[in-house]
Amino acid sequence: MFRKVLIANRGEIALRVISACKEMGIRTVAVYSEADRNSLHVKFADEAICIGPPRSAESYLNVPAVISAAEIADVDAIHPGYGLLSENANFAEVCRASNIKFIGPPPEVTRMMGEKSTARQTMKKAKVPILPGSDGIIASEGEALEWAKSVGYPVILKAVAGGGGRGMRICRNAAELPGLYNQASTEAAAAFGNGDLYMEKFIERPRHIEFQVLADEHGNVMSLGERECSIQRRHQKLIEEAPSLQITPKLREELGKTIKKSLENIGYWNAGTIEFLMDEDGKIYFIEMNTRIQVEHCVTEMVTGIDLVKAQLRIAAGEKLNSIVTSPVEIRGHAIECRINAEHPEKFTPSAGKITAFNVPGGNGVRVDTAQYSEGIVPPYYDSMIAKLICHGKDREEAMNRMQRALSQFVVQGIHTTIPLHQKIFADEEFRSGKFDTKFMERFLERQKEA
Repeated sequence: MFRKVLIANRGEIALRVISACKEMGIRTVAVYSEADRNSLHVKFADEAICIGPPRSAESYLNVPAVISAAEIADVDAIHPGYGLLSENANFAEVCRASNIKFIGPPPEVTRMMGEKSTARQTMKKAKVPILPGSDGIIASEGEALEWAKSVGYPVILKAVAGGGGRGMRICRNAAELPGLYNQASTEAAAAFGNGDLYMEKFIERPRHIEFQVLADEHGNVMSLGERECSIQRRHQKLIEEAPSLQITPKLREELGKTIKKSLENIGYWNAGTIEFLMDEDGKIYFIEMNTRIQVEHCVTEMVTGIDLVKAQLRIAAGEKLNSIVTSPVEIRGHAIECRINAEHPEKFTPSAGKITAFNVPGGNGVRVDTAQYSEGIVPPYYDSMIAKLICHGKDREEAMNRMQRALSQFVVQGIHTTIPLHQKIFADEEFRSGKFDTKFMERFLERQKEA
């Protein structure tokens, strides 16, 4: 097992990895920007090294600074968390060249699955169902028109290196396609340094469902079931739950086998997530893979009892899956996660500043992952999520009721948060029925205006 691990991240995920390492007897090194000098991940790590000014580009995304810190601290491995450098294949290659273990998949696989049109074709070869669409990158407006005619409107243009909804445009007819193609390409080039696009059939009211996987470096792959991530705004997830009400035990088993085979074929290892869209008829289609731990990994941990971060560490240290997960995976009860963001709950504008009071809920089946505290500062430079509230129950009804109670006891003063928004969502009849899709928030916000 590793002697010392550097966590190349910040906030709650950095603290989450530190906690796992402490329980395993592994020393930890935190890196931090000047804005995070008083953060809890800095306080609770065994060592901490400042790597630059507040902005991510000059600190958390500064590969030479992170590697220098790792070499100074003489670490065995780097855990990248999620976001930031977690899916940066070049960073993983630098770790390899520096003889530092990158806790994630090999860079060649990260690069393959990060290029989304290549990922589509890779999954297609493995018999994973994919949405009808282009065979690869679309080189021109004319080619886009030809593909759209073949696929059938509506279609969606997507950046091959995309994420977070940037470089995406929905097109409903040939007249608007050239303009939308240029808009999406320009936006993608600005956001990702790559303006290449591909095309898929657009599903009007899909559900967003993802499967959690673990794979070791000996060719063994395991599916840990699915999560429902359909409650989102502008392609940013707000609420996640496990299991999905739409996935039957038979479909879960069938997809698990298909996913297992596909990841064995590409030589994947460590944690990962395969993301799907489900149409109105219940057909499911691959859209992308995230080659890292997810924000919402907690709901899978709650229903399976498997510590995914510890599993990541043990896999990276060379252990086999059958020594990490020693009994068949069972889905026990239901878990729901709310992302608590430092945002105005109606305007969705960021709300940085000092937290003057902070009280987290507790009790049976309640978990809070956060790195915030009373008198702590929420800086304006990073993602707005400040906490994750996760509730588990014997079924979805109990989990929802427990979440409503926990939200009422979650106190954050001094800044705005999305706690009031979540409280309204959990009182909404459509949400409680479970009969929703990725357009839920649009309908919900309209209902709030009318109320």
